[in-house]
Amino acid sequence: MTDDSMNQQTTTADLLDQTLQQVTRRPELEITSSRQFTSWLLEQNLSLAFSTYQAGKLFFIGLQPTGKLSVFERTFDRCMGLWAEGQSLYMSSLYQLWRLENALEPGNNHNGYDALYVPQVGYVTGDLDVHDVARSGEQIVFVNTLFSCLATLSNTHSFVPLWQPPFIAKLAAEDRCHLNGLAMRDGQPRYVTTTSTSDVADGWRDHRANGGCVMDITSNEVIVSGLSMPHSPRWYRDKLWLLNSGTGEFGYVDWERGAFEPVAFCPGYLRGLTFAGEFAIVGLSLPRHNKTFSGLALDENLRAKNAEPRCGLLVINLTTGDIVHSLRIEGVVTELYDVVALSGVRRPMAIGLKSDEIRRLITLG
Repeated sequence: MTDDSMNQQTTTADLLDQTLQQVTRRPELEITSSRQFTSWLLEQNLSLAFSTYQAGKLFFIGLQPTGKLSVFERTFDRCMGLWAEGQSLYMSSLYQLWRLENALEPGNNHNGYDALYVPQVGYVTGDLDVHDVARSGEQIVFVNTLFSCLATLSNTHSFVPLWQPPFIAKLAAEDRCHLNGLAMRDGQPRYVTTTSTSDVADGWRDHRANGGCVMDITSNEVIVSGLSMPHSPRWYRDKLWLLNSGTGEFGYVDWERGAFEPVAFCPGYLRGLTFAGEFAIVGLSLPRHNKTFSGLALDENLRAKNAEPRCGLLVINLTTGDIVHSLRIEGVVTELYDVVALSGVRRPMAIGLKSDEIRRLITLG
């Protein structure tokens, strides 16, 4: 055997060893909850669903018959915005907007699950970078971030524009202001969040620290300005709540002052907000180590509190602002986008598109 052959064999063995080490080190998914989180789910008679476009997963969090945490996930490419209403769950993905339907009748179960969400209708929109999604009557409204507008579905086109900020001169695939959040009020689209008021391609990135605002789409007025990458506006109990993501603060709009009023600091980049009774449920993400997430007040706030950012869900008492329960996610999932509460559902699951199970599941209407 020549020296060259020996070197080649050694190199091949080294590469194989390195590959095995990388596989061994690959982070796994670990989900843990605070001690009373499962009891809280039981008391509130609900379960939760959240999306992570970073990992391309839709997660369902509920309770097993033993009272332990139930975690179920399915793969949907770049899943983001969620909207739960009745038996339906709406979800945006890479180039489609889906309506998933619970195929189980009340009182029935499937392999121990009391809700089985099945992709029933999918609209191909193209890659519009769809963020928040909502239903208004028979119309589905979504945030078309790429074209800086609110839009609805079409049977013949990618989308139909409904509203655009007055500072956006034309609809163009340029993500000018990073319009991302939508709040419904009295069943109608009413408030939006943008990262900036820029009218040039990708201009929002230059205004991440304090260029964000909340707008009333019925008057085209800016309600609150000076925000840092705000997300997830939601109207609940006569207040407009939102996440000032760049500072790590959950709070609401003070109408008299025209300002954001913080209620709680959360150790992470905030996206995703829903409510249940006296509680808010917010999503936490790990900040990325790139220009988009660097230089924000969140970094300073974490250092001031000697805290490390985390990924997961927090349950916040609306009266006290205290974080009373939490769900921590570690491993391959580092960013969440949206979260919804599934009222009256104890243990949900879903059928995905990656296996034969969706071919075999047939329901009769």
